[in-house]
Amino acid sequence: MRRTASAVLSALAGLSLAVLAVQSASASPALQAKLPGAPYLYEGWGNPPSATDVMNQTGIKSFTMAFMLSGGGCTPSWDSQRPLTGGVDEQTINSIKGAGGSVEISFGGWSGNKLGPNCSDSNAYAGAVQQVIDAYHPIAVDFDIENSDEFENEAVQDRILGGLKIIKQNNPDTAVVVTFGTGTTGPTYYGTRLINQAASMGVGIDAYTIMPFDFGGGADMYASTVSAAEGLKDALKSANGWDDATAYAHMGISGMNGMSDQSEVTTPQIWQQVTDYANQNGLARLAFWSVNRDHGCATASESCSGIDQGDFEFTQITAGF
Repeated sequence: MRRTASAVLSALAGLSLAVLAVQSASASPALQAKLPGAPYLYEGWGNPPSATDVMNQTGIKSFTMAFMLSGGGCTPSWDSQRPLTGGVDEQTINSIKGAGGSVEISFGGWSGNKLGPNCSDSNAYAGAVQQVIDAYHPIAVDFDIENSDEFENEAVQDRILGGLKIIKQNNPDTAVVVTFGTGTTGPTYYGTRLINQAASMGVGIDAYTIMPFDFGGGADMYASTVSAAEGLKDALKSANGWDDATAYAHMGISGMNGMSDQSEVTTPQIWQQVTDYANQNGLARLAFWSVNRDHGCATASESCSGIDQGDFEFTQITAGF
């Protein structure tokens, strides 16, 4: 939690208001609350499992529900096909909450008709997101900013960031997360731009989450993931003037279980190492794509990982975050 004015005044009794103002402006923000491990669950394909069965089997308590897209213009809709409420997504979210769990809701992703390009400005974008928050009251909203329509479109990137600033101001108890691709040594040009723009605009993002896959990671996916995360830490420190601990507390990792599209392999053993790294350094968020794929098989698909693994093994590991 952020320090209250009374606590600051008590600690600095006797100092002038001018000195207080200077010190308040230069102080690092308090460390953010850690979100529970929340792998992506997608009702749009991949033989989606029963969320409550997965909870009972693995101990996971939270899921990132994907993806909120445009149902036409600036109107939110699950996967551009399913209604905001009244469908399988709402049923799943209600079942998770009924079992004592929580959800994040993810906007965007790699493909599909997204809200960022369709909403006319930041206010309209924030209005669409607010409809989703009001419908589901998630613990976090995740903005998976990818591809040339959002991530590599500077006007749309700024539109989204402006919307997120409004959302954070109006929903201070809802964590705001951005998720984006990375290089093996840290954010690419557009990722660095997003970080710097968010800082200059005062957006107040709680967790900057990198996706360390499909990035030419090579044979050692643990080393490549850590290298990418350390690069993210340095970018956040540079943009915000944070120390290491504060930067880590605003970071997340969203991996891909098993075989990636570029034939990078993340095994359960590697994912355990990544989870340990995230825990040891106080990261804010851990996720992976996806629960639907958390089964072993010889050839990766939307319903299995392409490696030898136990059912929901990655989910069980993520429950330890």
